Amino acid sequence: MERYTTAPTISDIEAIAAEAFATIPESLRRHVGNVVFHVEEFPDEETERDMGLESPFDLLGLYRGVSLDHKGAGDQPQDLDRIFLYRRPLLDFWCEENEDLTHLVRHVLIHEIGHHFGLSDEAMEAIEREAEAADKS
Repeated sequence: MERYTTAPTISDIEAIAAEAFATIPESLRRHVGNVVFHVEEFPDEETERDMGLESPFDLLGLYRGVSLDHKGAGDQPQDLDRIFLYRRPLLDFWCEENEDLTHLVRHVLIHEIGHHFGLSDEAMEAIEREAEAADKS
């Protein structure tokens, strides 16, 4: 488990996200094209409004992209698949739950990708168990 003497920066969270994404089983990663990670302090006002958030701390991450079932072989890419991670809500949750930050970020990534592609909570939990088992081996 990492120990920080100061709060992880946006750059730190980006590095953690890249590391965590690499540990997600291929069964889920294959659904994501060339994903780009964006780390921001909080969701923007439009996202807060669109998602009906009571507080900007209510959202840890968000996946934006076009699902594979809507992409055709001849389609020109209109936008990149992006995962937004929200630094302050992540850090707040991390402090409250005393969880390993890399595991928390991986959990958020799995759930954002999974929700975007319509995976059930059970399927996402199985993917998380698979990732955790790989960590131990």
